[in-house]
Amino acid sequence: MPDLPHAPLETQRGTGAPQSLAQKLVARAAGRTEVAVGEVVTCKVDLAMFHDSSGPRRLAPMLQELGAQIWDKSRVVLVMDHYVPERDDAARKIVRLAREWAREQALPHVYDSQGICHVVVPQHGHIRPGMFCVGGDSHSPTGGAFGAYMFGIGSTEMLGVVVTGEIWLRVPQTLAMHWSGQLAPGVCAKDMMLAMIARFGMNGANYQAVEFTGAAVRALPMQERMTLCNMSAELGAQTGLVAPDGVTSAWLDAIRPGSVEGPFVLARDRLRQAPPERESLGAQVHLASDPGSFDVQHDFDAATLSPQLAAPHSPAHGVPIGEHRDTRIDVAYIGACTGAKLDDLRFAARVLKGRAVAPGVQLLVAPASLHDRAQAEAEGTMQILTDAGAAVLPSACGVCAGYGNSFADGQTVISSTARNFKGRMGPASTQVFLGSAYTVAASAVRGCITDPRELLA
Repeated sequence: MPDLPHAPLETQRGTGAPQSLAQKLVARAAGRTEVAVGEVVTCKVDLAMFHDSSGPRRLAPMLQELGAQIWDKSRVVLVMDHYVPERDDAARKIVRLAREWAREQALPHVYDSQGICHVVVPQHGHIRPGMFCVGGDSHSPTGGAFGAYMFGIGSTEMLGVVVTGEIWLRVPQTLAMHWSGQLAPGVCAKDMMLAMIARFGMNGANYQAVEFTGAAVRALPMQERMTLCNMSAELGAQTGLVAPDGVTSAWLDAIRPGSVEGPFVLARDRLRQAPPERESLGAQVHLASDPGSFDVQHDFDAATLSPQLAAPHSPAHGVPIGEHRDTRIDVAYIGACTGAKLDDLRFAARVLKGRAVAPGVQLLVAPASLHDRAQAEAEGTMQILTDAGAAVLPSACGVCAGYGNSFADGQTVISSTARNFKGRMGPASTQVFLGSAYTVAASAVRGCITDPRELLA
């Protein structure tokens, strides 16, 4: 990635009020030492990401009408993930337009059918601590897991970013979700999110910044932190954040040139050439919220959390899994940026090893990226899933985005996706429950909604 154009990361704040991580990231993007909640500032954008659905088919005609050019192609990432593999003429037209536009613009960072944007982009080295990023998708806050400020915007806002490299922002309050204690086996970040969404509702964060803190959060691996930030969208937040630490550094260091193909190698080469203060997280201790900077803090005890389930037709319909125990299912689906990353596949494999899917139940698995699928294959995780009876689908948004093989009329589904709105993944009569990959796998084995701890024990 190119050098970042803003104030140095080591810039010290002034003598004003304590600054949250969100404020520090926004201030840096605005070229300021500090910002106040409610203040409107103009921020320079480090990365603009969009996909085949949100990008070229909407941006290309607007850019042409304006006679405008992309401000910095090295800071733009295009991912084809919503309409691939193409299943009809409409999809073929959308994807063809995206591919042709990418060639015309000579975009250096294009990922075609490599997986879902929110997983593919960080896996290719495009997001790192301190960055200010926008994405043409509501789950763009996933990037906050890396200590970057990232949020979703619409096509008109994206047009402004693509032309100017800037966007204005009202500095948000920071709501802290503080998780003490330790998660029990079979309980994971998806359960944490369903519990929070059930408690606060889908507009509970009111387009503010949510920072996930506490011992239980620090103990999570990167992909579980990605789940938290990803589903901050379901809380109604503008962005979700986890302060970078040694877990972040180790994950970024593990991304090595040659591990995946294409522009990623160039991105990593540039990252390695970055100034030491941006390469070493040890020098970024200031990338944490100051004491007393949170506007609101909510406290949770991870040790008391049981597997959660969201009933149809909202992620906010979350309850402990026992309330729907033994509900019969027709389909178990492990997919989406939220619920089919490598860690999710491993969760499912822990439950499915040596077991088989119940008669009459379909277990569908759509790994979130080709990178994660390849790693799962190399370590034997995919073999465990297929031996149990799973059918493997392409690494794309697929049914989660309402595209492809949607669920049938009247079916009852247990899914690891982020959303279960009526009609989103099938006819209005389809009943979709949300749970973790652990819960989806356990339910597939029993043929009914099942607490995964019963099989893990």
